[in-house]
Amino acid sequence: MPPIIETVNLCKTFSLGNVAVEVLKDINLTINEGEFVSIMGPSGSGKSTLLYLIGSLDKPTSGSIKVKGKELAVMGDGEESILRRRTLGFVFQFYNLIPNLDVEENIMLPVLLDGKRLKAYRHRLDEILETVGLTDRRQHTPRELSGGQQQRVAIARALINEPDLILADEPIGNLDTKTGMGIMDLLKRINQEQGKTIVQVTHSMEAAAYSQRIINLRDGKVWE
Repeated sequence: MPPIIETVNLCKTFSLGNVAVEVLKDINLTINEGEFVSIMGPSGSGKSTLLYLIGSLDKPTSGSIKVKGKELAVMGDGEESILRRRTLGFVFQFYNLIPNLDVEENIMLPVLLDGKRLKAYRHRLDEILETVGLTDRRQHTPRELSGGQQQRVAIARALINEPDLILADEPIGNLDTKTGMGIMDLLKRINQEQGKTIVQVTHSMEAAAYSQRIINLRDGKVWE
């Protein structure tokens, strides 16, 4: 079975005026299905850039990325969009919930955007609400939830389309320690019980301790 993520000589350069800034330099890594991996490194080391490249939210300057054996560079926009909706689930530091939608509606948004019938996902919704511990908050809007509860909604939203891979960018970066560890407990349980591959970017050693492997980025290069 091929790795779920594979990068070969991956590079990313940004232009700042007349200056080219090389953020990622010849990144070669493989992540296997079912792994829980943390990407760590100082600010500006390219952690989030690497995650966004893997998630097809940005394009590399050179090199290749394969997700589930498929080369991202040869995908058209439509195929990339399907990959993001069905194979990948995203969790961000600031939740990105729609303020005027309730918990159920926020979670079901990817289903709606994928053109699927909401009714077919009602049982899946109930299961996910149970998993994230929000069965009694399903009709609440984001402003009625704590930060930890909002992040649980974001995780539920990432899970609704049954993705193979969860990409989390600083998932506890906006939370206090106790709440953040609760989120990490949830992600670890999802990894162990559902077999989801999880790749997180984090500054927190406490959060990284939940993963099976740590990839360190320094000056745009991998130090494992």
